[in-house]
Amino acid sequence: MDFESKIISREISQLLWEMEKTVSTAESCTGGRIAEAIISVPGASKYFKGGIISYVDEVKENMLGVSADVLAEKTAVCEEVACQMVAGACKTLNTDYAVSATGFAGPTGGTKDIPVGTIWLAVGTPERQVAKVVQEDYGRDINLAIATNHAMQMLLDFIKEEAKSLEVVTEG
Repeated sequence: MDFESKIISREISQLLWEMEKTVSTAESCTGGRIAEAIISVPGASKYFKGGIISYVDEVKENMLGVSADVLAEKTAVCEEVACQMVAGACKTLNTDYAVSATGFAGPTGGTKDIPVGTIWLAVGTPERQVAKVVQEDYGRDINLAIATNHAMQMLLDFIKEEAKSLEVVTEG
């Protein structure tokens, strides 16, 4: 794991500790790399409950509650699936937050409409998710590193936003 991810992991760790919140992951193409980044900080067991590696649609449907209709209509590599994976991970693993990744890391698997290097990332809560797509093909290893770093930054930004809204509520 690179230095940037470790710095982000420490910030996430500190916020989750202070807020007494929990997080989980739902990963397809990243295969556990996001979970690895989260648990790189000692004491992660206080806030990281676990992750689901949903490499196939069957697991996305059965364990994360992803819609079979969405999978059939749009494939697993889309914004809706990434968001449903977040909501499903929060529900299945009973966490406050989750982060997800689904895409084609390469070198194969892409299509004309969804090329290799297309990875949808999402973070959020059961009620609210934020998603973005990464579309860079620098080879499998680099694609996965880029996706992991983006996912960690998204998680940090989301938690910071939540922390600010909690401060407003407790101060108001």
